[in-house]
Amino acid sequence: MPIQLLPDILINQIAAGEVVERPAAVLKELVENSIDAGARKIEVDLEQGGQRLIRVRDDGAGIPRDELSLALSRHATGKITSLQDLEAIGTLGFRGEALPSILSVSRMSICSRAADAEHAWKIEGSGEIAGDGEIQPAAHPFGTSIEVRDLFFNTPARRKFLKSPATELRHSDQWLKKLALARPEVAISLRHEGRRLFDLAAAVDETSRDVRVAAICGDEFMSHRVALDQSRLGMRLSGWFARPSFSRASTDLQYFFVNGRSVRDRLVAFALRRALADAMHSTRHPAFVLYLELDPMSVDVNVHPQKTEVRFRESGQVHDFLFGAVQQCLRDLRPSEDQHQVRFSSTPLSSSDHSRSPGLSSSNWGSRAQSPSWQVREQAGFQQTGWALMQAEQQRLGSAEESADGRVSPEMQHGETDHALGRALAQLHGVFILAQNARGLVLVDAHAAHERVLYERMKKDLSAGAIPSQTLLSPEAISLNEDAADELESRKEALALLGLDIDRGGPATIVVRAVPPILAREDVSSLVASLAREDGREKPHVHLGEVLDTQSRVLADVACRAAIKANRHLTLPEMDGLLRDMERTELADQCNHGRPTWVQLEMAELDRLFLRGR
Repeated sequence: MPIQLLPDILINQIAAGEVVERPAAVLKELVENSIDAGARKIEVDLEQGGQRLIRVRDDGAGIPRDELSLALSRHATGKITSLQDLEAIGTLGFRGEALPSILSVSRMSICSRAADAEHAWKIEGSGEIAGDGEIQPAAHPFGTSIEVRDLFFNTPARRKFLKSPATELRHSDQWLKKLALARPEVAISLRHEGRRLFDLAAAVDETSRDVRVAAICGDEFMSHRVALDQSRLGMRLSGWFARPSFSRASTDLQYFFVNGRSVRDRLVAFALRRALADAMHSTRHPAFVLYLELDPMSVDVNVHPQKTEVRFRESGQVHDFLFGAVQQCLRDLRPSEDQHQVRFSSTPLSSSDHSRSPGLSSSNWGSRAQSPSWQVREQAGFQQTGWALMQAEQQRLGSAEESADGRVSPEMQHGETDHALGRALAQLHGVFILAQNARGLVLVDAHAAHERVLYERMKKDLSAGAIPSQTLLSPEAISLNEDAADELESRKEALALLGLDIDRGGPATIVVRAVPPILAREDVSSLVASLAREDGREKPHVHLGEVLDTQSRVLADVACRAAIKANRHLTLPEMDGLLRDMERTELADQCNHGRPTWVQLEMAELDRLFLRGR
């Protein structure tokens, strides 16, 4: 077959294959054009999920009569004029083939009235511009309306790949909500088959912006969100991310915008997941609505036909900024009694609700506190656990509030305490600590809470130089396979920083001579075996996620093994000591595996359980 030029309509249909994947892609292009035209109100109507009709009406600048035909021509745009414009794009769209590509696979009409025009003008076509591109006068307010009917009517093979109207509607709804979050100052509404799905008013202040975010992300996200606004090296990151206690099973609540453009980027996802990895299970996903602003010259938006991906020129710098900003904000949070967000449902779960949690949620967090001073003590019948159970304050509280026979003072009984986690009342089944604060009842998982306290303590020790080690009275020899022993021996210096002193005792033997003090009474062989399994690329012992480095995994494993175990009897001063340590510890809301460490039940919720006041 000889080489020949393709007809324009075929060229446009080929281009449509990149841009027009489904009705949602068409909707995205049209709404972005409306936003670029300065619209402050956009109305969207769909039929059959957008397969039969997509109508977008805006109050933007409008298109003059002599530019209507150009708008449907290939490689025609009013958004770029030079290579410099292309390298520093400040608009959402620019691709000249978008409208002609959509026209090539649909029946399209454009009706627009510019600000200085006496009336509107209309142009239409089916697969291509009708006739010679005849433009007709029409009645229309200032702005533009574009109708796209019978999508893929002339390419039935592609139409077969469309899903059900409900599925296509869901994709369009998701895209429109992303655009609504990207541009809160624009009022956006969506109707399907004449039924209004949402109508978002323009956000003019913080309160109305919160209303828009709540309408899209839900009230639960709002109650768990943490505000973020940091700038560095010409970049600014603002918005919100949810506390790890509000982690998700999927990525359905992840919205990230670069210079007002909704994007998907692996570097961004990795940085945010890594920042939250210390407090989130590897099978869960964070929720966030974040806005990154930077010099348009430092980001390339031309790497994807639908402009959903970007490439950063200084990717490492962007990653470090995102990671540092989110992690610092997360670590500045502490328990705060006046910011509790409590949800507890006393209604039993039905058979259809078996996948939902009972509704217990951890508290929100407040101001930052000072680092704890660590003191470890042993008493008769009490094994060393390595956590600060008896600080000076706890010794004072214990003598003042707990009488010789172990009874609690009236002050504690009536909850007269300023502590966010309150004062301990009792221990339930050797697992949970029951505490009383001004809001009601606090339940604490003693093992999970102690695990987080130990983990953060060891990280601080490591950042200061090295974790202290305690020499074993009798070195312990551990048998491994030869490859695992070789790998552990090669990491001897790194493990020494973590308080583990090992030597090679034979071709398949590792000798442990010293361990961190908190492991002095624990099973060291299982810890070394877990390290060997990790070196053998087997599943690690703890589930902190693939984004955590080996050092963090080791510390988490050590903390898990050293934390107090179930059925360990604790005295009231010891339980209070753990509560105070939690209030001073970073990320105390979650344990090292991403589980919540405590929950709050308010008095009003307890009253409802027992029908009090009815």
